[in-house]
Amino acid sequence: QDKGTKMTEFWLISAPGEKTCQQTWEKLHAATTKHNNLSTNSKFNIPDLKVGTLDVLVGLSDELAKLDAFVESVVKKVAQYMADVLEDSKDKVQENLLANGGLLEQQWQAEHKFYSSSLDTVPFLFIFKGVNQIDNDLKARASAYNNLKGNLQNLERKNAGSLLTRSLADIVKKEDFVLDSEYLVTLLVIVPKLNYNDWVKQYETLAEMVVPRSSNVLFEDQDSYLCNVTLFRKAVDDFKHKAREYKFMVRDFQYNEEEMKADKEEMNRLSTDKKKQFGPLVRWLKVNFSEAFIAWIHVKALRVFVESVLRYGLPVNFQAMLLQPNKKTMKKLREVLYELYKHLDSSAAAIIDATMDIPGLNLSQQEYYPYVYYKIDCNLLEFK
Repeated sequence: QDKGTKMTEFWLISAPGEKTCQQTWEKLHAATTKHNNLSTNSKFNIPDLKVGTLDVLVGLSDELAKLDAFVESVVKKVAQYMADVLEDSKDKVQENLLANGGLLEQQWQAEHKFYSSSLDTVPFLFIFKGVNQIDNDLKARASAYNNLKGNLQNLERKNAGSLLTRSLADIVKKEDFVLDSEYLVTLLVIVPKLNYNDWVKQYETLAEMVVPRSSNVLFEDQDSYLCNVTLFRKAVDDFKHKAREYKFMVRDFQYNEEEMKADKEEMNRLSTDKKKQFGPLVRWLKVNFSEAFIAWIHVKALRVFVESVLRYGLPVNFQAMLLQPNKKTMKKLREVLYELYKHLDSSAAAIIDATMDIPGLNLSQQEYYPYVYYKIDCNLLEFK
């Protein structure tokens, strides 16, 4: 398949059986392939469901429209979260999801057994409950994983960035400090590289009682050096004040091995936790994407059935077909379908270009055509 011209969009349509449903299918297939393959088509066989009264069907039509919107939103949420978790190139995710979903019609054929055969007892609640459960589980799992990821990122952020703000715990060593002295203390000072020569000249005289030659460069980033300096405790305030005039920034830092160890352990723990949760989470997302997607296709199939009976009447006699349009020839495909089916609707000619609401069809902005039409948009990711 030429990826450039294939859409991640499918049209699920139905037309009344002519002499036979097979004939309806052959006619459509011939018409769309005659003009340079306008679409890739397959039959979409929907089992014969027992039909209730017209009122029941109109009610079902509304209910299904709402269910369709809900299930689609969950399918997209799961897909989008998969993209967030994989932090991968977005096209890979899309392929991964749809490969996992298999071709729509194959999924559908494999899943027929899902219903009882009466429309009134079609497991609406069953679909809703299943998908609602996925939605709730997703919220819980995403919240736990995002928390973990957020905490880890905060810690990582603390260990990155400029010397003025970042954690120094992973940079300094015990031997950089005079520890456990009653009189002496070691300070850490951020010295801009441009001012380093001044530092070397000045630091011993910035206050009384600075220990000569007690400063070393411990670390550098793009703009600054991190230096230590040892002095008497009582001179610290004076030293800080003077240092600021020269643009030397004294960082508040207590060397505390326990704290530093705890920070490191926390980071390792979070990192291990994240790795541990990643595999099961991705597996859960794949399985539940598939579940939600199958449920979505079920809802579409039910909508086609109900709509076809409402439009074409009884006895049930229609062929549902799944078309994957080619990007470049969508307009042409629309025209071919219109020519094939305009006879189904006396008023179709007047409204082919208008968008109108049909009673019992609560479709927000769903285009109206003389044949039953539902779009399945498999572009599941918001490309940011």
